[in-house]
This record gives sequence, C-alpha cells and structure tokens, in this order.
Amino acid sequence: MAQADGIPEIGADDFARRFSLRAPNLMWLLGAGASAAAGIPTASDMVWEFKQRLFISQRRVSAQAVSDLSSGAVRAQLQAHIDGSERLSAVGAPDEYATLFEAVYPAEADRRAYMDAKMAGARPSYGHLAVATLMRAGRCPIVWTTNFDPMVADACARVFGTTGPLTTVALDAPVLAAQLIGEARWPLEIKLHGDFRSRRLKNTPDELRQQDARLRQVLIDCCRRYGLVVAGYSGRDGSVMDALEEALEADGAYPAGLFWLHRGEDEPFQQVGRLLTRAADAGVEASLVHVDNFDEALRDVVRLLDGLDTAVLDDFAAERRRWSGAPRPAGARGFPVVRLNALQVAESPTVCRRVVCSIGGYSEIAEAVKQAGVDILYARVQSGVLAFGADADVRAALEDHNIDEFDLHTIETNRLRYDSGERGLLRDAIARAVSRDRRLLRVRRRSSDLLYPADAADPAWIPLRGLVGELTGTVAGHPELAWHEGIGTRLDWADDKLWLLIEPRTVFSGIDEDNKGAVSDFARERSVQRYNRQLNELIDFWSHFLCSDGGELRALGITDGVDAVFRLSQATAFSRRVRA
Repeated sequence: MAQADGIPEIGADDFARRFSLRAPNLMWLLGAGASAAAGIPTASDMVWEFKQRLFISQRRVSAQAVSDLSSGAVRAQLQAHIDGSERLSAVGAPDEYATLFEAVYPAEADRRAYMDAKMAGARPSYGHLAVATLMRAGRCPIVWTTNFDPMVADACARVFGTTGPLTTVALDAPVLAAQLIGEARWPLEIKLHGDFRSRRLKNTPDELRQQDARLRQVLIDCCRRYGLVVAGYSGRDGSVMDALEEALEADGAYPAGLFWLHRGEDEPFQQVGRLLTRAADAGVEASLVHVDNFDEALRDVVRLLDGLDTAVLDDFAAERRRWSGAPRPAGARGFPVVRLNALQVAESPTVCRRVVCSIGGYSEIAEAVKQAGVDILYARVQSGVLAFGADADVRAALEDHNIDEFDLHTIETNRLRYDSGERGLLRDAIARAVSRDRRLLRVRRRSSDLLYPADAADPAWIPLRGLVGELTGTVAGHPELAWHEGIGTRLDWADDKLWLLIEPRTVFSGIDEDNKGAVSDFARERSVQRYNRQLNELIDFWSHFLCSDGGELRALGITDGVDAVFRLSQATAFSRRVRA
C-alpha cells in the first residue's frame, strides 16, 4: 500500500481484486461524479453555471460574453465577480455549491425545477448498469447516494426487466430504511438528500445542516456492519462526512474496508484525507484509489467477477460505441475536426527482467535500490519484482533478499489495458526515456509526469521561446517559487494501442503551503490567452521535438541487461467524421 501526504493509497487493479472477494460485504456511496457519463452535470459543472447566471443577471451583460465556461479567461472573470460578494463562499469551499445554488434560486420550487431539467433525457451509464448487475447477482446489497437522479433505479429496471426488486428510500423514510436493512431486503437504494421528485430537496446550507438525524444514524450503523466503496463523491457535505467519521468510534467499523475512488490529479478534499487517515490509524483497511472514472472502475470490477449475467452490459457496450478507427486525413478537405494531444507509442518493450525473491512491497524495493546505489526501474507484482536495468545492478539491489529466480518476463498486451504493474513500469520508463534523451527534468506525480527544459538557454528551445516567450523565471513576490514552461505526460491505452498524452503547462518548483495560491494565479494568468491556435502550435512543437531522431527513446542507455526502448509516432491522434 502506497501512501502520499499521509493518505493511504492502493492501485485501481488492487481494488478490483479485493472487491472481487468482498463484494457482498461492501456497500456503495455514489455522488454526482458517478452520474456524469449519464449526461447529468457534476456539482463542479453546476457551480460554474451558477456563477455564470449570477454574473449575467447582476452585471446585466450579454450571455454570449461569458458563454464559454471552459475558457480560463471567462472563469477568471466570473470568479472575480463572486469574490466581490461577502455572502458567497470562497472557491473550493465545502459549501460553495450549496450557497451558490441558494443564491441563484432562493425558492425551493425553483431549485426543484432546475434539477428536473438537468435530469431530463439522462440515461444510465455503463457504471450504473454494472451496479445493477452486481445487485442482481447479490454482490451489492446497498447503494447510498447523495444524488437526486433516478439512474440506479432506471439501471435496475433494465437489468432486472422490472422495477420490483429494487427498493428506493428517500429522505423522508428513515424508519423504513432501518426496517429493510434489518430484514436484509436487498437490493436497496437510499437517497441521503432526497429524491429529485420529492418535495424535500436537500441542497442549501440550512437544509444540509438539518440532515435527517435518524437516516444518518442508519448510515452510521451500516458502516459498522459493512465495508464501503465511495465513487463520484467529493466529500463536500459535512453531515455525510461527519457520519462516516462517527462510524469509526465503534470497534470493528468498515469490516470489509473503506475505499474512496478518486479521479484526477488534484488532492481530495481535506475531510476525505482526514477520514481515510483516521480510519487507517484505527486499523481499518482504508485507501484512496485513483481511477479514470466511475465507468472504467466498474469495468475493472466486472472483469474479475464470475457468475455475472453481463448480457445487458454487453448490449450497452455495443449500442453506445461512439467511435471507430478512421483512415488518416488526406487532401485539402481531409483535415481533422479535432486534434488530440496524444502520440502513439509505436514500439514499446515486450520483455523486462523478473526476479523472485523475499523482498516485500514497493517501498522496500525503493530502499534496497537506494542502499545499493544503482539505477534501475522497478515495479512489484504478484509474480515477483519487474525491472529494467543492467543485470549486475538488479542483482546488487536484491541479492540480500534470497533470489530464487532471475529470468525474463513477457509484458502481455492485455496487462497494459488497465493500471497494472506492467503499465506502471512502462509509464516510469517512458518518462525516464523522454527526460534522458530530450534533455528534460522530471517531476513525478501520481498518474502523470511533469517535464521541463534542463537548460532553457539551449538553442533547441528557440522555437518554443518564439511561441511562449520566456521559458523560466520566478513568481513575483515569491523568489523561492520558480516556474518553467513544460509539459505533463501520461501513458494511457485506447483503441488497443498505447498513447503518450502531452499537455503543455507551467511546471513549478519550490511549492509550499504559503505560496499555493500564487501558483494557481500565475498558472491561470500564463495560460489564459492560449486558445486553439496557440495550443495547436504548442502541441505541434512538442510532438516534433519528442519524435526527433526517429522518435526512438531509451530509458537507461545500457548495453547489458534489459533496457526500455520506445518509439513514438509523430502524428497526433485525431477525431473526424468519415463519410462512406
């Protein structure tokens, strides 16, 4: 188990394996992020829409002026307006969504009408159908949700072929919820904030503080009998988070574990980190699990479970396939509609070294490599230690741990489709290769790597300087905070291929608690004017730069042992309509 900033973590593949053995003893708690793929906006999406509506109505400006909510400039303009109000919560505050919702629509009837409109036309996603499939197989007894939408119920109607088996309990029936749980009347869905058709929508600060105490107590009691998987939920609501923490006051809470599925690079809310850390300290198997999204996490789970009737999921996958491979665009009218920031990894290592020995997990290997003073790349999987490096160096790092086997390991394609040990090893290797062969410094993050020029004065960077100006400097008022023009990279799998995703961005060094605000402001200010043309030129530069010298990249540059050698394709991925 890894641990970052005091928060225990495990990989998505590790979670899937654990879940496959414990499913009947794990409840789910679903938040707005779980319904994003169904076409329902997340709380974050609605926050910006609320800010937009307040700005338009209070400043009396044209809606067209602030129509593009993806624009950094527009968001900065909206946020400046919100910051000028003393009664609205600060950006990122736990009650930001609730206070904005109440400010835009003070009347409960209007809030209900707004939510009704957001639900219109939404259909269950793969994740919802997978949850319903688990319910049908007896592997998901209870789903708690802070959502108003009927996606779980709609998914169950499709999977079961009827609406009868699922019981949905809204906020106004806590006694019924306790009774059904006591009688083990599964499957059961419990809406912590009410049903979107119910009169008692719980969306504003006063309402959130008055969360029904009896229903919250039912949640607390259940957390002392079952484990919990949280997905698509940010942890914004103090009442729910307080209940999850209160459950820890009894011995044996979360007996099957507490797993918080988290998407993206940002740190989880402070309350989430506190809950997981406190749970781990209490002896609970608690972990933050980094996932791509709710649907992909459920796909990983379904793959490992035997005895599931996946007919509905298979039909869904067939009918919702939205893309297919297309020939390269050619001719004057062959331009892509959308250029993507992904370079195909045309060649990647097919083997690495495998060592079977008595060493423990990743942290123990890291310490052994450090003590041996060698330069190797490594990963820990069930079958042993996987590594790239000179054989003598690999042996030197592990020789004190009873080496039983020292051979080659085939990197199978199917192991690269998800966040496996092999893919993690290749991610580490390709970042090292890019850094080594393209004279870039590397900053490692959880699921991506940040890279920037080792020497900004090198003539190789003249074209980049022509696009963005200066390549490095310090943030005004913070001489300890350095910034660099660079990229973020991430290794991903799509269309049965490996891709290196590149994102032009500002990379910082010297970040601490006192200057985090300055980091956000500077990054936003530097990128706010980078529209389609400028971003296209930056991606063009980086794709040509990374693919120079034939696109070959070597992680270690060794002549003995096993090196990791990659070759990138210079053409970025694209999306376009192809007419027959």
